[in-house]
Amino acid sequence: MKILFVTPECAPYVKTGGLGDVSGALPATLAAQGHEVRVLMPAYSGMQVSGGAGIAVEIPAHGQWPRAQLLQVEAGNGVTLLLLSCPELYDRAGGPYVDATGRDHHDTARRFGFLCRIGAALGTSASPCPRWRADVVHANDWPCGLAPLYLAQARSPAPHEPAAASVMTIHNLAFQGVFPMDTADLVGIPGHWRGIEGVEFWGQLSMLKAGLQFADAITTVSPTYAREIQTDAFGVGLQGVLRTKADRLTGILNGIDTQLWNPATDQLIPHRYSAADLAGKALNKAALQQRCGLSVDPRAMLFGLVSRLTSQKGIDLVLGVLDATLASGGQLVVLGQGEPALQDALLAAAHVHPAAVSLTLGFDEALAHQIEAGADCFLMPSRFEPCGLNQMYSQAYGTPPIVTATGGLADSVVDATTQPGTGTGFVMRSQNTAGLEQAVGRAMTAWRDPPAWRQLQRNGMGRSFAWTESAARYLEVYQRAIDSAQG
Repeated sequence: MKILFVTPECAPYVKTGGLGDVSGALPATLAAQGHEVRVLMPAYSGMQVSGGAGIAVEIPAHGQWPRAQLLQVEAGNGVTLLLLSCPELYDRAGGPYVDATGRDHHDTARRFGFLCRIGAALGTSASPCPRWRADVVHANDWPCGLAPLYLAQARSPAPHEPAAASVMTIHNLAFQGVFPMDTADLVGIPGHWRGIEGVEFWGQLSMLKAGLQFADAITTVSPTYAREIQTDAFGVGLQGVLRTKADRLTGILNGIDTQLWNPATDQLIPHRYSAADLAGKALNKAALQQRCGLSVDPRAMLFGLVSRLTSQKGIDLVLGVLDATLASGGQLVVLGQGEPALQDALLAAAHVHPAAVSLTLGFDEALAHQIEAGADCFLMPSRFEPCGLNQMYSQAYGTPPIVTATGGLADSVVDATTQPGTGTGFVMRSQNTAGLEQAVGRAMTAWRDPPAWRQLQRNGMGRSFAWTESAARYLEVYQRAIDSAQG
């Protein structure tokens, strides 16, 4: 199968969150299974890319779209990177979504509309890549939402134009790419698709809605989240659309890179260990306590948290239970950044309790690994979580997580209290401060029983979160999309 993966970010080149990890790992897994996979993304300013360079394809200016180049790079993992080079749109300071001042790029819709336009073209007879046309175009999140629309547009003239099937993946429904409706002129959306049955969302244009309306198949990143987003509580205004598309919506749990996240081989942690030999776990805890300025005390239960510091991630709940946790002999190490009020509250707690609370603002890849390896327990009380990856990393590192029963957290963590023989973490019974305090209490009680805790650790470390099974599910979706497009 010829698969084109269209994405605004891809690890290790450009990454702002989980989408970057998925864009790096899923295509590589599909390629390893024998499929011909290409990843299309913008060539942002300052990107560092290594690999074998192929030909550069010239893309002439056309209508409202600028001149560009398509740079082919063999990434070394069986995947061909297609970097869309267009200095007018992508050669500027900042990240994929915001400029150097932290504001949205003034031409965001056009930047990603062009990416979608080229992605769709690669699925038609007008493909800019000589002798290569995708069988399926896999569009990811709102920046790629117009690709399914453009493919549908390519099929609509007579005589019928063969075009690739389209798959739209929702990584987080809360981000929808909403712009004034006159943006439709800039990105070439025909008038008859600007209504409620097309891209219109409360009088504006939603790029994500475009993807949902016109894709041959829709996926999201966990089975529970696929059900949640069809409800008023989680649908963020698109639940009606998703309910009408339920027959083409599939929830597939993300995997993790099990080579990168493996405590037996991880070069970013001081001491390597495995389920068979957990001795290194205590050494990593002491090293983490020392690095973060906490009391180096094996009798203190160390809780870890790596997250955006937002209410969505339940950071206010963590603050709500912090005093009781510290009074019970706990410690907390946090890595992240986010809402100023939550940052300030954590900074204040670290100032008052310097031997028990540590906050590192920003992101540090090595410290993220060291927290997974050194913490006794990982906190992830998200109010909603489409998939989540840290709860999987935590289980792989023998660090049982505390989670809410939502999205991918519900699909990937087995509660140790209700299923003691197979438990891998602690699922909160209510999504509030009382629920987190009760879960922390259960975890601390279990931690004080070393044989039971080691069994809990080994249960988590024995689970497989590799991408292989999820990739097989995606291939099934691709085939259904192809059948639907051809039918």
